[in-house]
Amino acid sequence: MIDPLQSALRIAGSGLDVQSARMRVVSENIANASSTGSTLGADPYARKTISFQNEMSRAAGAPLLRVRGIDVDQKPFRVELNPGHPAADEKGYVKLPNVDVLVELADLRETNRSYQANLQAVRQSRELITMTLDLLKA
Repeated sequence: MIDPLQSALRIAGSGLDVQSARMRVVSENIANASSTGSTLGADPYARKTISFQNEMSRAAGAPLLRVRGIDVDQKPFRVELNPGHPAADEKGYVKLPNVDVLVELADLRETNRSYQANLQAVRQSRELITMTLDLLKA
């Protein structure tokens, strides 16, 4: 028989894993929001996206969340006229990353809140397990 409290711990743990990966991707996007190509006409940093999938775990007896993959956003790069820039093309235009910092900050806030919610679920599950063990000792 699968213990529901252990399942809750595994589910919340998988949530912590994916939110941690999501936080790394969003942080990388923010860090590279102004990174341009280093050579003439080179492409700048391309925004990364992360996708998840549910996966049924027989050991946990519950669906767990996993990272499906990290992809590159296909949205076009922004273009700015800056003839003196080392990455400017022959017309003086520089390609800038397709990263919107406000969107990334909102995603970072959502990721942080999801992480905190999963962490609270872990704490609650551990507390319930401890209380159960204390009851069995008495």
